[in-house]
Amino acid sequence: MNTLWKKTYAWIDERVDLRQLVDFMGKKYVPVHRGFLWYYFGGVTLFLFIIQVITGILLLLYYKASDQLAFESIQFIMSKVQFGWLIRSIHSWSANLFILSAVIHMFSVMFERGYRAPREITWLTGMFMLFLGLGFGFSGYLLPWNELAYFATKVGTEIPGVIPIIGKPVMEFLRGGPDVTGATLSRFFGFHVAVFPGLFTVFLGIHLLLVQRQGMSIPEHLEHEKLDESKRMPFFPNFLLRDLLLWLIVLNVLAILAVFFPWDLGKKADLFASAPAGIHPEWYFLFMFQTLKYIPSKVFFMDGEVLGVLLFGLAFALWTLIPFWDRRTARGSASRRVTYIALLALMYIIVFTILGWLL
Repeated sequence: MNTLWKKTYAWIDERVDLRQLVDFMGKKYVPVHRGFLWYYFGGVTLFLFIIQVITGILLLLYYKASDQLAFESIQFIMSKVQFGWLIRSIHSWSANLFILSAVIHMFSVMFERGYRAPREITWLTGMFMLFLGLGFGFSGYLLPWNELAYFATKVGTEIPGVIPIIGKPVMEFLRGGPDVTGATLSRFFGFHVAVFPGLFTVFLGIHLLLVQRQGMSIPEHLEHEKLDESKRMPFFPNFLLRDLLLWLIVLNVLAILAVFFPWDLGKKADLFASAPAGIHPEWYFLFMFQTLKYIPSKVFFMDGEVLGVLLFGLAFALWTLIPFWDRRTARGSASRRVTYIALLALMYIIVFTILGWLL
C-alpha cells in the first residue's frame, strides 16, 4: 500500500508539480495569540458553504421552480424521496449557520484590524461574499412558495421600493413585475442557483488566494514582534487538521439540529389571502426590520421609511470601505474609535434582533 501511494504521488507530482505546492504550504504559519480561535470561523464558513452546494444540488434534482409545482415538489422531497426531509433540513439549517458564522468571522476581523494594509482587497471580497450570502438567504427563502415566505418576500421587496427615483425600478426588477408572483419565484430561483453562486465562487477564489499569499492577519500589538516557535503554528498539517476537526464538530451539530428540529414547510402560499399575523423576515434581517418600525412616518421633510433605508445603505457602504477611512494616528485613536463603533454595532444588532423576534 505504501509503495502504491508513493507511485501515485510521484505520477501526479510529475504532471502538476505537487512538491512545489507542498513546500509552499509547509512554509505557511498561523500566528498564535489570545484571539487565535477566531481564525477558525473563516474555515467554518467555507465548510458550511460546501454543505450548501452539495445539499442544494441534491434538492435541485427534484425541485420544480414554478408557483404551481414548487410547494408540491418540496412536499414530495420531504415525504417520498429517501432522506429528502433530512437533506432539506440540513440545507436550511446550514444556510442559517452559514450567515451566523460569516457574521462572526466579519466581526472578528473587524476587532483584530484584519482589514489593514495590505489586506484591503481581502476585506472587500469578504464583505461582498457576506452580502451575497444574505442574497442567498433572501432568494432561497421564497423557493418553497409557502405562506410565510411569500408575505415576507412581499414585505422585503417593498423596502427598496421606497428609495426615491430608483426604488420602483429596483423593486420591479426583483419581483419580475409589480407584484410577487410566479415570475418572482423564477427570478429568485435563477439568482439562488446561478447568479449568486457564480459571483460567490469568483470572490471566494480571490479571497482564498489572497489569504494564502498574505497569510493570517496579526493583531496590531504583535505585528512588530518576531514570533518564535511558541507563537506560531504551521498551517500544514497542524492548523489544517484542527480546522478539519472543527468541521467534523460542526457537521455533528448540523446533523443534530436537522434531525431533532426538522425545518417546517408550512402552508402553500395563497396570493389572494390576507397576510397572517407576525410576518417577519429571517433573523439576520430582523434588526433592520425592527428599526424601520420605530422610525416615525415623517422625519422633517422625509418619509421615515425612506430615511431608514438610506441610513442603512450609508452604514453598510461605510462599513465595507472601512480600510480606506480607518487611518491610524500616532496614538492609535482611530483604531480605538473603530473598536467602539464595532462594539456598538454588534450590541445594536443583537438587541434589535431579539426585539424583532419577541415583538
